[in-house]
Amino acid sequence: MPTDQIVQYCLSGITVGSIYAIVAIGFNIIYNTTGVINFAQGEFVVLGAMTSISLAARMPLAIAVALAALITALIGALVELLFIRPAKQPTVLRLIIITIGVSILLRETALHVWDEKVHALPFFTGTEVSSVTLLGAHVSPQVLWVLGACALIVAGLSLFFKFTLPGRAMRACAANRTAAQLCGIKVRWMVTASFMLSAGVGALAGCVISPVTQTQYDMGAPLAIKGFTVAILGGLGNSIAAVAAGLLLGLLEAFSISLFPLAYQDVIAIVVLLAVLCFRPSGLFGRRDAHAFGEF
Repeated sequence: MPTDQIVQYCLSGITVGSIYAIVAIGFNIIYNTTGVINFAQGEFVVLGAMTSISLAARMPLAIAVALAALITALIGALVELLFIRPAKQPTVLRLIIITIGVSILLRETALHVWDEKVHALPFFTGTEVSSVTLLGAHVSPQVLWVLGACALIVAGLSLFFKFTLPGRAMRACAANRTAAQLCGIKVRWMVTASFMLSAGVGALAGCVISPVTQTQYDMGAPLAIKGFTVAILGGLGNSIAAVAAGLLLGLLEAFSISLFPLAYQDVIAIVVLLAVLCFRPSGLFGRRDAHAFGEF
């Protein structure tokens, strides 16, 4: 295989893997605080992209993206307040079913608010035909925005959870919910904040990938499956590991094109997910004694 083709596959895999990693980070934010696997995470990505597309027609792109992330974060808070909080002493399975129902509700709402057509934001810099050459491979400037957004989200969340009071409160809820409550932390509001933060991160991801992948109302479920696979592969709750796992899955999918037809690309994520759940449910970077799922 020529060097430029290898580099092209690597760049494509890293880009796609970064998208999966951001979705997985959204899973981890909520899981760390609540123990809930939020299968509506993919819909937050779609809502963020669709909202920014509508707003970008009326205002500057940067403001549209910021407002879309804020609006989606508020939707995330409503999801927690209306569907998660009213559940009294729910089991993990029940909460998972609730989030699947919310995913379907948000997807159908997106269909009615927008339509079934494919939409896209304009490129943040450059145009669709402009590219940067790297070792013989051609890279769209928007790819650099995707990689930069992934790095910024990881760094920002690391600082947030380590140095801010709300971030430390969320970590306390993850470590021991009862002890956190005894220390005066309002656990329920921390759960709401985790849904807001997760939805906002998902919305930002949807905005930066929209010019590259384009956006359709029903693309949330496939993204959720890929993001969940990456979260499991890295180890649930570990966002740094999710980045490594996302890049690994993205590279596997990119190089699989040279061996298998494109139609088999999505099968790789399912095979990886099943293999990890069967042989190492704690993930590649998790402790072997760690549980794959927590309790609410």
